[in-house]
Amino acid sequence: MSTKHWFLPEDRDLLGMLREQAAITGEGMEALVAWAAGDRAAADTVRACEHRADDAKRALWRALRDAFSPPIDAEDLFTLSADLDDVLNGAKDLVREMEVTGMAPDAPTHEMATLLADAVGHLADAFASFGAEGDPTERADAAIKSQRRVERSYREAMSALLEVSELREVIGRREAYRRLSRIGDIVHRVAERVWYAVVKEA
Repeated sequence: MSTKHWFLPEDRDLLGMLREQAAITGEGMEALVAWAAGDRAAADTVRACEHRADDAKRALWRALRDAFSPPIDAEDLFTLSADLDDVLNGAKDLVREMEVTGMAPDAPTHEMATLLADAVGHLADAFASFGAEGDPTERADAAIKSQRRVERSYREAMSALLEVSELREVIGRREAYRRLSRIGDIVHRVAERVWYAVVKEA
């Protein structure tokens, strides 16, 4: 009869893996800002970061599946990672859609991309505060503040489209602005999940 050896799995640094995914996401969002400022080559960086972040997400999920005692609730880690992945997916889709339609980024696109990159930076800081000194919810609130500024910029940009007579321009810009607004909604969702995770562990 064979002997079974039972052992506890070696826990990976799950928070470190989430922080790595956030760092790649931040890099991708900074590339989005550069692209929106006129650097067309930065579009390739956005796409490359999206692929790297997806790999980081999958690695985290695999490690989470085998983890014995995650530092925060496993569902929260999974959801934070999944929603963060959607942020960069949205950025990649925005770039691709504007390339397909032949539209160049304008000033509102650059402004919203900059605010979104700032919000993602705050989310990364929130993740860094899990299990360390500091309050993750303060950084989550900062991310929400940046997201609300995205919404203000979105409303102003949409209002300005009323003065544009070219239908193709209106349709293309409207879809780009909506895409950026939806990315902001995802950022807000991640920030609220940070709050949920903290309250749950309290």
